[in-house]
Amino acid sequence: MTSAAAEIRYLHESYPKGVETFQIAPGILWARLPLPFRLNHVNVWLLRDADGWTIIDTGCDTADARAIWEALFAGPLGEGRINRLVATHGHVDHVGLSGWLVDKAGGVPFVSTLGEWMAAQIRIWDARSATSKEVEKFLSGHGCDPATVASYDADRKRTQSMLGALPSSITRLRDGDTIRFGERDWKVIVAGGHAVEHASFWCAEDNILIAGDQILSRISPMIGVFPAIPEADPLAEYLGSLPRFKALPADALVLPSHGLPFHGLHARVDQLASHHELRLDDLARLMDKPRVAMELARGLFTRAVEEGQGRAALAETLAHANYLVGRGRAERMIGSDGRVLYGRASNPDRDLMAAD
Repeated sequence: MTSAAAEIRYLHESYPKGVETFQIAPGILWARLPLPFRLNHVNVWLLRDADGWTIIDTGCDTADARAIWEALFAGPLGEGRINRLVATHGHVDHVGLSGWLVDKAGGVPFVSTLGEWMAAQIRIWDARSATSKEVEKFLSGHGCDPATVASYDADRKRTQSMLGALPSSITRLRDGDTIRFGERDWKVIVAGGHAVEHASFWCAEDNILIAGDQILSRISPMIGVFPAIPEADPLAEYLGSLPRFKALPADALVLPSHGLPFHGLHARVDQLASHHELRLDDLARLMDKPRVAMELARGLFTRAVEEGQGRAALAETLAHANYLVGRGRAERMIGSDGRVLYGRASNPDRDLMAAD
């Protein structure tokens, strides 16, 4: 029997460096921008239109990213005008330079889902505001120590420094729309989980999926719960989106925002679903008694917490814990000290892997 890993075939074993671009398919160039995070890069796609170019995603607003874009404008993008800038979603590594690029290209349309444009606007506003008492209560209520609480504000300020001004208007993307760029027709697939309204793009004629962060080649996208919506269930949204991608052809060429382009969409979707099933089981086992989420995060994401990624580990732990609560496999309760506790469901006969 062929393993899922064996069914995944990478289009390249290396990646573009610096100002290099690789041609992935006719009229589609791949560039790779550096990120000042542990996840150290983001892929952007340059698609040749009949009369110019479409750009998908931007990277963060850093000097290194601007320098690469300047070189791209002097190189391949210099062969024609820029027609539009498309955002898969509103995270800083995807729209950080959107305002700058739109202006540089002469005020071209910025194409985005409404939810992601608004989410990025809120992110800018939030980064400029003082940390609220509600956020501090959220973090301490889930068991964060003072250092982790303090790191929240430092991270917000860092995000602000890499998220430049956004375009003031958008051409709105909706799920099921068809948009034409790169001399191809693309169906818009809007899905939640990693972001509120993440957009992927499917070209049936050429069997190509511009997946964004929704389907990554070697890592799972960040699925997290944050202070603004403390009882959100983004993992249910994410897992609920996977069958939509499984319905596309197995041999599609997948262009992810991080990692290498690949064939083997069905195998990768199965891997992502299995990854979260295993993590849910691991978390359920850690709930042998009611615990705060940060304690659960230390057990579930030990290395990440030790390496200073405690807030991200907390967000992912809460996403998985809320998913278990929503399916009756765990209970959320308030302890005598006011902190939020998660424990296994009181029904001992419930199968830990029970279906929805």
